[in-house]
Amino acid sequence: MGRHGWDVENRRWRLAALLGVGAVVLVLAVTLLGSLPADPGTAGTTRDGDKVHGTPAGPTAKPEPYVGWGFTHTQYSADQGTTAAIRRVEQLLRKDGGLAQNQHIMGWGADNPEPVQGHYDFAALDRRVDFVRASGGTPVITLCCSPDWMKGGKAGVGNTDWSRSALETAPTPNHYQDFANLAATVARRYPDVKHFIVWNEFKGFWNDAKARWDYEGYTRMYNLVYEALKKVGKDIMVGGPYLVMDSVDPRDQNAFTALRGPWGAMDQRVLDAFAYWNTHKVGADFAVVDGSSYTRDDELLPDEFAATGKLRAVSEWVRRQTHDLPLWWAEYYVEPGDGNDDRKGWSAPHRVAVQATGMIAMAEGGADSGFYWNPEEEKGSCPGCLWTPTDGPHGGKALPLYDLVSRFAKAFPPGTRYESVSVAAADEPHVRVLASRSTVLVVNTLDRRISAQVDGKRFDMRAYEVKWLDR
Repeated sequence: MGRHGWDVENRRWRLAALLGVGAVVLVLAVTLLGSLPADPGTAGTTRDGDKVHGTPAGPTAKPEPYVGWGFTHTQYSADQGTTAAIRRVEQLLRKDGGLAQNQHIMGWGADNPEPVQGHYDFAALDRRVDFVRASGGTPVITLCCSPDWMKGGKAGVGNTDWSRSALETAPTPNHYQDFANLAATVARRYPDVKHFIVWNEFKGFWNDAKARWDYEGYTRMYNLVYEALKKVGKDIMVGGPYLVMDSVDPRDQNAFTALRGPWGAMDQRVLDAFAYWNTHKVGADFAVVDGSSYTRDDELLPDEFAATGKLRAVSEWVRRQTHDLPLWWAEYYVEPGDGNDDRKGWSAPHRVAVQATGMIAMAEGGADSGFYWNPEEEKGSCPGCLWTPTDGPHGGKALPLYDLVSRFAKAFPPGTRYESVSVAAADEPHVRVLASRSTVLVVNTLDRRISAQVDGKRFDMRAYEVKWLDR
């Protein structure tokens, strides 16, 4: 009895001990689970990001390192809206040969393409590519920007930080290869896209400590992307560095003495960055820049028309540095923006006339391709857009700038031989002219009517009129 009694008590002790240990284990488990990283969230993503999407456009010819003149899709574009308006823009573009159309992989209308490493969400980018295909365009993809987990942010669907500062942060060096892998995934997904621009405006590559661009970091990432894309297809065309060709007042401490004009002087730090990339790149099929005719302080020197001379000077300089690589302008601006970066201060004829003058300057400088920025607003009026918003059934109608861009693309494609034409001495100061064997583009830079004589023809021009002449 005594032994049995002892055994009962011993069992009670062991049960109590086991219950105590279990409680401790439970507490530890809860604590450990709380300290583990949460599931970053992959809902709606796929693992087969490189699976070919849709029906790629069939190849028409061997890809060339130029695409001509076109536009970049921004936050709002004609891939969304009413069916009637979308079809109207598709038909408009197809009628004019489709035009070259550029789209970024993240931002400017595209979602985070890889919210978690190895998990992809290309729905928005698929829709943009589908629109380019439906409108008969030549697709171009700008490889920017990068998923949050590549730049110190939080991974996961719904965790993307869309603030400007976050979007414009570059991948950290240990993720350059991850970004190159993403670029290759994009190229395999859209095999009909043969032209890729690496990054956008050196975003996130400013070195505060040295007060200059981190051109070493950008070039290292560029080279990895270049090599990754060429492994996907040797016929893929790749270019960079997409630097903003800033100009400054000639008295600025960063002014470059050897590249200046009435429009100002180039920022030495920009040219240093271009020179490093140009020397250390593993390869490039074309060079890409962007910029404005006005200075970094929004000065139009000496006026809005003469300031476009900068676009010609920069184009000529880049062609010399790269030994005549085809030159693209990824963005070009001739009208300074306001505090909200809106450009609504000029009349439509004034805006078109200065834009035409800027395009003439780029072409004269040797540019083969250029992309107009901002095709559409979400709704309402948009003075600088290419067509009216597609949010309503009557939207998607061409605006004056669409006429300029589409006619310029058809009249002056890559490889055009430009010819000199006669201009009456009295007219030379206030008209701008670009001519090929079959077409003459004439711009009146005055805010009044004139009678001009160009290429042996006399004709009247309205204030700021842009006129097309057949030869």
